[in-house]
Amino acid sequence: MSTVAQPRVEFILNGAPVGIDDAPTHATLLDALRARGLTGAKEGCAEGECGACTVVMVAEQGGRAIYRTVNSCLMLLPTAAGHEIYTVESLASSLGPPEGDPHEPLTEAQQAMAAGGGSQCGYCTPGFVMSLFAEHYRPDRIGPCDPHAMAGNLCRCTGYRPIRDAALALGPAPAGRFRDRLARPAPVLGPIASESYSRPTTVEACVEILARTPQAIIVAGATDLGVDANLKARRFPSLVSVDAIDELREFSDTKTSVRIGAALPLSDIAERWRDAPDAFGEWITLFASPPIRNRATLGGNLVTASPIGDSAPLLMALGARVHLAGPAGRRSIDLGSFFTSYRRTALGAGELLTTIEIPKPWPGLVRFYKVSKRRFDDISTVAAAIALDRDGAGRVQRARVALGGVAATPLIVHEAEHTVVGQIWNEAAIERMQQVLDRTLNPISDVRGSREYRLEVAKSLIGKFYWETAS
Repeated sequence: MSTVAQPRVEFILNGAPVGIDDAPTHATLLDALRARGLTGAKEGCAEGECGACTVVMVAEQGGRAIYRTVNSCLMLLPTAAGHEIYTVESLASSLGPPEGDPHEPLTEAQQAMAAGGGSQCGYCTPGFVMSLFAEHYRPDRIGPCDPHAMAGNLCRCTGYRPIRDAALALGPAPAGRFRDRLARPAPVLGPIASESYSRPTTVEACVEILARTPQAIIVAGATDLGVDANLKARRFPSLVSVDAIDELREFSDTKTSVRIGAALPLSDIAERWRDAPDAFGEWITLFASPPIRNRATLGGNLVTASPIGDSAPLLMALGARVHLAGPAGRRSIDLGSFFTSYRRTALGAGELLTTIEIPKPWPGLVRFYKVSKRRFDDISTVAAAIALDRDGAGRVQRARVALGGVAATPLIVHEAEHTVVGQIWNEAAIERMQQVLDRTLNPISDVRGSREYRLEVAKSLIGKFYWETAS
């Protein structure tokens, strides 16, 4: 049996260049760090939920370098190529060697955690420290550090009050090598071409690779693929990263639409889309945790075609279209037609999603709702986005009801919309919409909720939207 040659992965680790040979496509950055003796990062959940594996990498945001937290358990090792990464071992080496000197003083983030009793068993502490470190050096920060920067880190024994106090105790980031590093540009990712891992820099080159390698899988942030590799032992014969394709990281806001590149991380979207509808702010804070949002992309969330993916209902309610590129050229379709069946989309062989386009003007009223066992950092049981336009007399001009978790795909309930268009927006209109849901929805039952529960939740969200917008 022939074997596929694995690429050599080269990146900057704690200030020094490193190279790792024969890196399998399923190996993670966490695997590589621990193999080098950098055991501060740990595996707790292997799915990006606990934050014990948190490290930071230098990234570009708004034309300047920042420290960005990532889950090293989900970052597939080949995708680390060209990046600049720091682990907790580097923080106490303000003057010492790159991988840390135990005799050097602790950084202020570490000192604040220790002084406030922010650690007991210590298993999760390095991850908290890395999140706090990145927040401490956030360039536009004014006032104390935001404790929500550590929302992707879980602690099971210390309690969060002393950890929160440590964040609030920190002032401006001190002068030194870590602040100096942010004065220089972040690394620019270049192309990579190997049999098992490729990183093209244009859409056209990506399409060519997919045509030559039909078994290849596209990877962006790997927040979904990483879970498959870790918990389902999935293996990838060939990966094609879209990290270095500028077109897929675009963001433009014009009078007629907003265009978002499919590989632009969610954190960058939040940073750049300053005049987004309020529903976007309601949605983004409920989408996983900061380290996940730092890597996850809209394109990835849509292409996975999960019936409980949070982005689809909001984008469908806003009337979004998706732009695709493939061997036959480029095309665009309404997002409502993109999902064809459970975990299946309208993407053809060799096609990739390039851009999500949201038309303007926004609906006059739009809300996003997520029902889950926890408010933050949890999977939806039911997600809903509802949009409405009314005329001066209170009659509905346009309505859109998009739901997730109630069918095999995210869906738009067109019949519910048709029952209220042209009608006064009142309780009778809501009752008609709820009757449509009774007739048309057929949710599944699983560990997160029964069929009956999901149906009643969907109906109640219609009612909630009415009472929030009736005035």
